[in-house]
Amino acid sequence: QVRLVESGGGLVQAGGSLRLSCAASGLNFKIHPLSWYRQAPGKERDFVAYITSSGVTNYTDSVKGRFTISRDNARNTIYLQMARLNAEDSGIYYCYARRAQRDFWGRGTQVTVSS
Repeated sequence: QVRLVESGGGLVQAGGSLRLSCAASGLNFKIHPLSWYRQAPGKERDFVAYITSSGVTNYTDSVKGRFTISRDNARNTIYLQMARLNAEDSGIYYCYARRAQRDFWGRGTQVTVSS
């Protein structure tokens, strides 16, 4: 069973930084692309960033230049380094993987940016 565990969220002032982590198990981590999504209160869950097995990345426009997704295959972990945070970045951040035509989500980690 695929398990994704996020950590690193918290309360930060606008303009600050945070680094989120997602530890994965139950899949062949080295070959799997993984993603970060986020969900603000009362809104849908939206795509944030994506990283392929070879390290190719993609970002939603609103975070380009501020967020960096990376992976450590030795630790079966992906990261989301977030900088110059603003109130619109607040929400629950989820790690996502797809395996054997099934979607897997972590429980999420809360990020709150105070203005």
